[in-house]
Amino acid sequence: MSKTVVIDPITRIEGHAKISLFLDDAGEVEDARFHVVEYRGFEKFCEGRPFTEMAGITARICGICPVSHLLAAAKTGDKILAVNVPPTGEKLRRLMNLGQITQSHALSFFHLSSPDFLLGWDSDPAKRNVFGLIANDPDLARAGIRLRQFGQTVIELLGARKIHAAWAVPGGVRTPLSDDAKQWITDRLPESFDTIHTAIDLFKKLLDQFNTEVEQFGQFPSLFMSLVGDNGEWEHYGGKIRFRDSSGNIIADGLSEDNYQDYIGESVEPWSYLKFPYYKPLGYPDGIYRVGPLARLNTCDYIGTEAADRELQELRHRGGGVPTSSFLYHYARLIEILACLEKIQALMEDPDIQNPRVRSDAGINALEGIGVSEAPRGTLFHHYNVDENGLIEKVNLIIATGQNNLAMNKTIKQIAQHYIHGNEIPEGMLNRVEAGIRCFDPCLSCSTHAAGQMPLQVQLIGADGQVLNEVYRG
Repeated sequence: MSKTVVIDPITRIEGHAKISLFLDDAGEVEDARFHVVEYRGFEKFCEGRPFTEMAGITARICGICPVSHLLAAAKTGDKILAVNVPPTGEKLRRLMNLGQITQSHALSFFHLSSPDFLLGWDSDPAKRNVFGLIANDPDLARAGIRLRQFGQTVIELLGARKIHAAWAVPGGVRTPLSDDAKQWITDRLPESFDTIHTAIDLFKKLLDQFNTEVEQFGQFPSLFMSLVGDNGEWEHYGGKIRFRDSSGNIIADGLSEDNYQDYIGESVEPWSYLKFPYYKPLGYPDGIYRVGPLARLNTCDYIGTEAADRELQELRHRGGGVPTSSFLYHYARLIEILACLEKIQALMEDPDIQNPRVRSDAGINALEGIGVSEAPRGTLFHHYNVDENGLIEKVNLIIATGQNNLAMNKTIKQIAQHYIHGNEIPEGMLNRVEAGIRCFDPCLSCSTHAAGQMPLQVQLIGADGQVLNEVYRG
């Protein structure tokens, strides 16, 4: 490989990463690598802490999706206590996760990705961001901001904070839902429904213009994995693990998180801090699988809410049965927001939602616990070993972004091979390669995030080490 293009850092994602594209002598892409250059140390520095603190500690892994770790940690604590969470406690945990998925997906679509769709892949990068979107379509931008605010406020009304709310605990949750909180959520639902219907209709119209992107942005066969309910319905909190392939065949079903090490392996590469999980029966790297919104909609049989199920059928029709294009993650996020709003509405009508019994008490009854939940970006595992006093001895976290790692690398390679030819580096080409990563909405940071326009330097380097071309952004 005689030349290398480096995109460092990637813009409009949560966290810091870079992309290397390796070109042959003819200027064609031979390989591509997605490097995660941040180091995550949570697994090590949690050792010695009481397991009861893990929900509050691990929520600090991420400022965008702290609820995901909060719930996975609390569910792991349930296993160590060996308790059943009261029904209302589980419903309130579900409510918080629905708010979390809504706010995170709204951030991804309206703030991070829609500037590409609405302003153009080749538009001025100084304006191709949320501020440019506000100037171009203030009503849509405002609606997107308020939709995200709705999800964040659901979290705040339950946990008293929008970010890092240490509310879910082993055994349940700390506090029930108040009358004022229930009324606020009910009152704001109609506006949120209007916004998501507008966004879905807009994106479906845009899809007709994006045939190339659908074909080139990560269109390849793989497995898909997520939780599904007892009857195969869409699930985000409970249920069992299912793997489905690109032809629609169920490869494995009814899997327990307790045995995740039997079916998920974790490989490492020297050029990234992010692990490479894979489906063990197929080995590495053939066991590539995808998680997250598109995977959840592919693995489930149905969603279970009227409007979202209609959209799911249209997605499957557009995608040829089992949609395999990573570009359709954007469409899947919008459908999941609609599903979340419908499920939030149903919970507001549940007569048991304000029952004050929300937590079970117990002592340490197991020295190991494994919890699983669906984060906005995909399936999240927490695995703790504790001593007799409940102090953490070992932690393993398998995050959603890691499970998409093989797929992200394959996606950027496919995009780069389609768009990059020769030594020139058009800015729009760089943006398309980056956009392949934004399809997955990766979350790479621990407790801090860099989103929006960041400085970018891209170099094309010859075999002799000389810089052949160079582009700066920011």
